[in-house]
Amino acid sequence: MLRIIPRAESSPLREHGLRLAGVLAALAASGLIMLILGYNPLDIYGRLAAGSLGTAYRLRNTIQKAIPLSVLSLGTLIAFRMKFWNIGQEGQFYMGAYGASLAAFAFPGLPAPLLLPLMFLIGLAFGAAWALIPALLKARFSTSETLVTLMLNYVAAKWVSYLQYGPWRDPAGSGFPKIASFSANAVLPSLAGLHIGWIITPVLALALWFVLKKTRLGYEIDVLGESEATARYAGMHVLRIMVVAVAVSGGLCGAAGMMQASAVERSLSEQLSGGLGFTAVITSWLSRLSPPAVLVVSFLFSMLIQGGSFLQSSLQIPASISQVLQGIIIFFVLGSEFFIRYRVRLGVAKDTAEGEAEGEAEGEAEGAAP
Repeated sequence: MLRIIPRAESSPLREHGLRLAGVLAALAASGLIMLILGYNPLDIYGRLAAGSLGTAYRLRNTIQKAIPLSVLSLGTLIAFRMKFWNIGQEGQFYMGAYGASLAAFAFPGLPAPLLLPLMFLIGLAFGAAWALIPALLKARFSTSETLVTLMLNYVAAKWVSYLQYGPWRDPAGSGFPKIASFSANAVLPSLAGLHIGWIITPVLALALWFVLKKTRLGYEIDVLGESEATARYAGMHVLRIMVVAVAVSGGLCGAAGMMQASAVERSLSEQLSGGLGFTAVITSWLSRLSPPAVLVVSFLFSMLIQGGSFLQSSLQIPASISQVLQGIIIFFVLGSEFFIRYRVRLGVAKDTAEGEAEGEAEGEAEGAAP
């Protein structure tokens, strides 16, 4: 008999060892798949590293991809800690970019020190408002936030697509469906060859860590995530906590959209996200919902994304190879989390065997009675 038994506790050394074993097993499994496909695993791994870190230009591209992914992951983890399964990062990202674009086009003559904070705040507000829709529906009608947030992704993406092909289509685009570029004062400035999002992102991670670990709101979010009944028994205002946490979650995703639209695309586009919102669900979960760990995990996943693009251009290998690596890593790392929390044993449970023996003895006694 196969038994799965929860572990009472596990040492940090053992936990880290199991996670490392999961990563090594993922690399081994990925290498086997590459061999089957006819590729040299060591060569592929080397080129992945070179394609993401090999030159200053590639490193900048990797960091540039890690910035929105990190901010999206920060927004995801605060909702997940409360057991509010926000899968609407893509939609909140696009709505944040849309709000920032509204400000950029409405006030083209505003100085950058005023316009950029305005764009950031409006992008944050639009992302928060988009996330509050499923939160309020859940509070009022007990709807599934997973389904509602997922469906709202497509609504937001199609709204941006409608603008790009319709009212906001640039007449000077030579027939190509695109939205006009932002003016120079609506573009985030650069520092050390990268836009200042690389400074904003760790600041946001530090602020979120402080909120979650050192404030009453963070404590209430964790309690609500453990048990809504416990939170109500302790006198916490569950609706207020949920609304604030979900607003922060969506707001951070909207801020990521603002930075991507302003600093990278310098416009609004239906291709703005590139699927980063869905990747953020993975990175936030693999980071164990820890803001500092999100920065590390997001950077590693950005290495896979950038390295995959390099493989496609240098070796004509499909970039989907990096997506295969991501999937395998997720599978094995999540598997290591299972073995951290549980242990598997073979054989009949001791209490089960004793119960069966007692039942047989009682049956024999009843049969012998007159």
